[in-house]
Amino acid sequence: TQLQRHNPKGLTMKIHTLALTAALALSPIVVFAETAKDIAVNGLSAVFVDRDVAAIDTYFSPDYVQHNPMFPNGTDVLKGFAANMPENFVYEIGNVIADEETGLVAIHFRVEGFGPAPMVGVDILRVENGLIVEHWDVLQEEVTDTVSGNPMWTPAIN
Repeated sequence: TQLQRHNPKGLTMKIHTLALTAALALSPIVVFAETAKDIAVNGLSAVFVDRDVAAIDTYFSPDYVQHNPMFPNGTDVLKGFAANMPENFVYEIGNVIADEETGLVAIHFRVEGFGPAPMVGVDILRVENGLIVEHWDVLQEEVTDTVSGNPMWTPAIN
């Protein structure tokens, strides 16, 4: 055609670009949300590993429900704890199990600096609408000499 003789490649690129732009503009927007597992792991890592108190507002609901008998509901106590963690506080995340349908995430962890000896536990979190809304945990002092010979703590299985 007359147009192809004058600028065959340039015009073809422009037409393809316009077609792609129109297709994207008319297509429904796809949002790639973080999974419950991502939110739970990223939230706990930001707060307890990176010591980022501001991350609590990013990852935790203001109506956060706490099932640990030592802490009240809400994020205020969590913010106070995170802002005043002992210098020797170390939180390590191990294996993580998530049920994306219910938003329940179980995180095996080991913590130092929370008591006189290292402790091992499981945080159970419920994630809803992109925020951690509920928390349960079990926690006990780490025992290194177990009857089974199996350690209480092992790093994550990749």
